[in-house]
Formats: sequence, structure tokens, C-alpha cells
Amino acid sequence: MRLYGVLGWPIGHSASPAMMNAAFEAEGREAVYLPFAVRPADIRAAVAGLRALGAGGFNVTIPHKQAVFELLDEVSETARTAGAVNTVVIGADGRLFGHNTDVDGWWASVRPHLPGAPHRVAVLGAGGAARAVLTALSVHAPGAAVSVIARRLEQGEALAERFSESLRVTARAWAERHEAVAEADLVAQTTPIGMWPNHDASAVEDPACFFPGQVVQDAVYRPLKTRLLTQAAERGATIVDGLSMLVEQGALAYERWFDAPAPRDVMRRAAERAVGPLETPSPDATAEGAH
Repeated sequence: MRLYGVLGWPIGHSASPAMMNAAFEAEGREAVYLPFAVRPADIRAAVAGLRALGAGGFNVTIPHKQAVFELLDEVSETARTAGAVNTVVIGADGRLFGHNTDVDGWWASVRPHLPGAPHRVAVLGAGGAARAVLTALSVHAPGAAVSVIARRLEQGEALAERFSESLRVTARAWAERHEAVAEADLVAQTTPIGMWPNHDASAVEDPACFFPGQVVQDAVYRPLKTRLLTQAAERGATIVDGLSMLVEQGALAYERWFDAPAPRDVMRRAAERAVGPLETPSPDATAEGAH
């Protein structure tokens, strides 16, 4: 039985174990996927422990995506551009190879809802998920005007400098988030705000900044329809839940580990069961058929 898992703090909300174990069972893999609650101070020891145990690989979630990047033997060009990893392959020789499947996972979740490449983007947050969004935009929408709205302005400024060659990035203070959202045709919410059990919270206080024709994506998937997405839908925006991104990044991780196609339909159904009953927005609030 080969060991895989996900490292995070906290980790109790994660639907990844249910999703990945369903994929393993469907494909007849002799493998198990476990959640590991790892404090930031213990991340180095946790990574070393998985290597010592002969694990096949692991995923990384909040708040470890940048810290783990520094602990690896080799990283993909995508991960290097992002400066963060969410997927690690452990080779037979114990070498750690990191990749960032969040990049393609995020783009795959929003692309079906966009009429073309986005021109004005607001990114709420400046952590590992925000780095994945900016990396995807640098590939698929080079030259786009991007506002990174961070609770710690210096983090946003660091991202603005990092992606300045491919995007027109401006770092903005958290107090300016409503103005930034109101100017954007695509909004990416990458913070944990609104995640269970704090599901009554939203990164946006005044929903008047949302408007019809705007695409709003929330990386949080528990609850599936966050308060932020509810606010955006009520204003006529097209909303994209975080489950599509979760499933696609997980499928891409599976394919890195096993060099075989991932059973996406199985993974989607398992993730839906883990999250709970689906809350379907009204037909005029979201595009259909994308998930």
C-alpha cells in the first residue's frame, strides 16, 4: 500500500482525501491518501517524514505552498514561475519534485465562462493560490491589467514585481478592494475568507461592486456556494465555485503520480459528496455545463 496525502493547517475541511481515495479505488491502485495537519513550524519535519516513509507523493495546501517550494530537490517551470507548489512527486531515489497543478486547475475552471482573454482582473489575496492565478494569467492573458488586493500590502507589492514582465500588476491595499472589484471583468478570490466553519464571512462587504457580465470565482469550496458567490450572483455576475478547480488540480496531481489518465468523473462525484448537497445558483446567475 503506497502512501499519499495532503499537508495543511488546518486540514479538516479538505475534500481531497475522499476525492483521491475514490480515484485510487476506481483505478485499482494499491494506495491510500490521508490528511496531515501540519503546523507551519513543523513543515520541514513533515516533508522529511513522508520521504522517509517511502510515500509516493503529496499535495500541499494553505499555508505551506511557498514553504514547501524551498524544501524540494527540483521544481517544474510552472512551479518556479509561481514560486509555490501544491503537488510533490517522491521518486524511487527519494528526490522530491514539485509542480503547481493549481495553475492549470484554476484556468480550466474559469476559462469556459470567459468570452475571451480577460483584460482587467482583481485578485483578492497574495498567497500561494494568488501566485497560481497570476502564473496562469501570465500564460493565457499576457498584458492583462491585474490588481492584487492584499491584507498585507507588502505581499501584493512583491507579486507585482515578480510578474511585472508578463502582466500589468498593481498592488492595492485591502481597503481598496471594492473599487478594484468594480473595475474588473474577472475576480479571483484566493483567501480562506468564507471557508467553513466561518461560512458567514465574505471578502467583500459591499456587494454593489459586482455587476452583470462579470465572472467571479472563489477558490473556497466548502461551502460550495460561499457568501461571496451568493453576493455576486444576486448582482447578476457569473459565478464559479471552487470545486471545479479542486477536481482539476487533483486530477493533474494524480496524473503526475501515476502517469495515467485520472478518473475525473469519479473524482467530481466524490468531491461533491464530501462537500455536501450542492447549492445551485439561479439560472441567470451562472453559466451552465462548465463543471
